[in-house]
Amino acid sequence: MEIIADLHIHSKYSRATGRELDLENLEKWAKVKGVKLLGTGDFTHPKWIDEIKNSLTEDGSGILKSKNGFPFILQTEISLIYTDMGKGRRIHNIVYSPDLDAAKKITEWLLTKGRVDYDGRPIFKIPGAEFVEKLKAIDERIEIVPAHIWTPWFSLFGANSGYDRIEDCFKDMTKHIFALETGLSSDPAMNWRISALDKYTLISNSDLHSFWPWRIGREANVFELNELSYSAIMDTIKTKKGFIETIEVDPAFGKYHWTGHRNCNINLSPKEALKFHNICPKCGKTLTVGVEQRVEELADREEGFVLKESIPFKRMIPLSEILSALLKKAVSTKGVWEEYHKLVKEERSEYDILRNVSFDELKKLTNEKTAEIIIRNREGRIAITPGYDGVYGVPKLVDEINIEEKEELKPKQKGLNDFF
Repeated sequence: MEIIADLHIHSKYSRATGRELDLENLEKWAKVKGVKLLGTGDFTHPKWIDEIKNSLTEDGSGILKSKNGFPFILQTEISLIYTDMGKGRRIHNIVYSPDLDAAKKITEWLLTKGRVDYDGRPIFKIPGAEFVEKLKAIDERIEIVPAHIWTPWFSLFGANSGYDRIEDCFKDMTKHIFALETGLSSDPAMNWRISALDKYTLISNSDLHSFWPWRIGREANVFELNELSYSAIMDTIKTKKGFIETIEVDPAFGKYHWTGHRNCNINLSPKEALKFHNICPKCGKTLTVGVEQRVEELADREEGFVLKESIPFKRMIPLSEILSALLKKAVSTKGVWEEYHKLVKEERSEYDILRNVSFDELKKLTNEKTAEIIIRNREGRIAITPGYDGVYGVPKLVDEINIEEKEELKPKQKGLNDFF
């Protein structure tokens, strides 16, 4: 069975999330999106784990089910802030638990180090190697995956607080790290440029802070599983067998793809940023170094390198974002919702529209222009004005771009998704 899985989310108890971000809405909108498996998010938070226990049931598979049978996997994100090798480090990690008992033991150990009740993503002064060692000692089945590994402020390779090598972070515990989360501002092709990452499986998740369809499942993993269980999912990620593809937004859509300074509206490519020595040309403050520039710093391969036997990926912008750009209206406005619901129905998810429905059928559901944009999105042929310093990238549709770009987007041309 094909499973689209979003394995890194948050609850209403994380910062910058809404009160309605509960299990009921997560299930409802996952079904609308076409996501078949969700992380629980935030299982260390005392109020959220109570909601998990009251709303979901265990059956021994490591997968928790709602009363309607929708599956969740126990998952949280932990922020580690500490000093190592003479520099302040701020590393975020996704943690997966095989059952509620192991999740309880993780929380009990974290409580010896600090509090867990103030945020769904709590902060601890624990070095990366110690963190992994202690969790694996609690239960060998617990898995740790470095989160959004290129984000400038909080990640394994972040320009402002990360490392240049995985081994520098996790020391002898690196042997337990088998996967890395690419994050919105990078995709597998960018990570292939660093040969040291070849042995790691690259996964993609939304890291959502709201349940709306332009957030939930915006990045995801597509598995072909014989059974839905914790061990089957982890084995699929480790071995890559049955790992069909990842779904990525164009990395330019991410909030930290290019280098820049939001307050001054400065958005620069890596080459342009280096000309200014990463200093804002307007105010003189240090620029936030973007993911593309940071990848360039660590890369030992040329851009365009393709890693053999890698997991394929597809670039797709959420349907709501495409409709918003097409209609020139905010993503949550009535006009966008009306067009969205022409396409997405109870029997037809957003991912059905984005991945499977034919051009001829799309034309019957909407107009030809919208149908054409959906197909171009499916083929990875939507240009994006890159995001920077916390600002999302902006899709550029055909009627908004110049003649040269229109030529590049002609249907006869192959898009990125024809190659991966």
